[in-house]
Amino acid sequence: MDATISTTNALQRAAVLVAAPASGQGKTTVAAALARLHTRQGRTVRAFKCGPDFLDPRWLALATGAPVHSLDLWMTGEADCRRRLRIAAESADLVIVEGVMGLFDGDPSAADLAVRFGLPVLAVIDAHAMAGTFGALAWGLQSFGPGLPWAGTLANRVASERHAGMLKDALRDSSQWMGALPRGADFALPERHLGLVASDEMGDAMARLDAAADALALTPLGQLPIDRLPQASFAFAPPQPAETCAPLLKGRTIAIARDAAFSFIYPANLEVLAALGARLVFFSPLAGDPLPACDALWLPGGYPELHADALARCEGLRAGLWAHVDAGKPIWAECGGMMALFDELVTADGTVHPMWRLLPGRVTMQKRLAGLGPQQLDIEGPGAHTLRGHTFHYSTCETTLPPLARTARPGADAAVGTRAGEAFYVHGSIRASYFHAWFASSPEATARLFGDAPIEAAHG
Repeated sequence: MDATISTTNALQRAAVLVAAPASGQGKTTVAAALARLHTRQGRTVRAFKCGPDFLDPRWLALATGAPVHSLDLWMTGEADCRRRLRIAAESADLVIVEGVMGLFDGDPSAADLAVRFGLPVLAVIDAHAMAGTFGALAWGLQSFGPGLPWAGTLANRVASERHAGMLKDALRDSSQWMGALPRGADFALPERHLGLVASDEMGDAMARLDAAADALALTPLGQLPIDRLPQASFAFAPPQPAETCAPLLKGRTIAIARDAAFSFIYPANLEVLAALGARLVFFSPLAGDPLPACDALWLPGGYPELHADALARCEGLRAGLWAHVDAGKPIWAECGGMMALFDELVTADGTVHPMWRLLPGRVTMQKRLAGLGPQQLDIEGPGAHTLRGHTFHYSTCETTLPPLARTARPGADAAVGTRAGEAFYVHGSIRASYFHAWFASSPEATARLFGDAPIEAAHG
């Protein structure tokens, strides 16, 4: 452990990391239900999401009433994770971390996070088509890796009380039975191609969470008093560089598109821009808002493909964007934000939509993932100017623009060719990529994205 981490002022709090053997088992439903259940009882709950994700955190934020940050030992870093967990523990009665994919999937995995911070694992297993194998899965998850803190196992999508009894009997240790949630559409969280449907797009989102919380309240897990829930110790951690960075963007106003088409925004990224001294203003292209007066613009990721008709009709905004670029003011366009800047967007049904025509070429939606995984981008050299982040998209890009650089997978060489990662385009004052950046990994590089100085990269 780092010598700067104090163990003498550690805080004990109820805590659980909700994990599963695979994606689609119901982790978000259970994590949000547990958060909603205790929030309704007047407790302060803080939730986190393991790994890069923009959609699950919105359900957790709805359940807790507080922002939800990502924890990732590579992308955000151990020190940032430790600091955020400690801050949460200082005000919360319960800390919940939702895992990512399967418990041991990825490097680092949710299991790595649980071991590193002593977070007891609650395994959620979709048991709709199994009986005795449920016990084997639970035992395998608990015993596969050394030193894994364990809270118990909860069955999801269970057919009946008899079925639940069979599942409980299959466990080697029945005391680890945390109960069963039934099959039921009243609290199922709907999905589409990038993951869960965002909570703010559903009029019955809170009703679904309340129904899930009601179901969880009938289980052994839901009936445990707060002092009987699994506990974790949260050590003191010093402030991180992103909290004390130089005000490199002081005096600059950054406009940020934010609506259903451009919603993939980490709350921590907004914190970094504010710490850099920027003034943040938000606008909605879908609502017909013009581009606000600003020195720089951020077009984050989202779902432009679901709103292509509306975005194509944003004539006033398009003119404002052209004037912004003609004035040499920077734009950072990230994934979906970049898609809207190309000449055309082809949706999954083959319809061609004219976009904002600031970048030459077209993007085309695919039926399969076209990019997935952790990535990093070196701007003006490695080290302090390396932005970490990830990529996750279903579209491909055809353009005559040569990439200024390419992102790299962790531990890979960004110069090895197109398989190294995502293209990073610089076209006039536009900086664009499918890459989603975690700004806290390099406030200096972030400032360069939104600054007036020409962008250079370590790899061409």
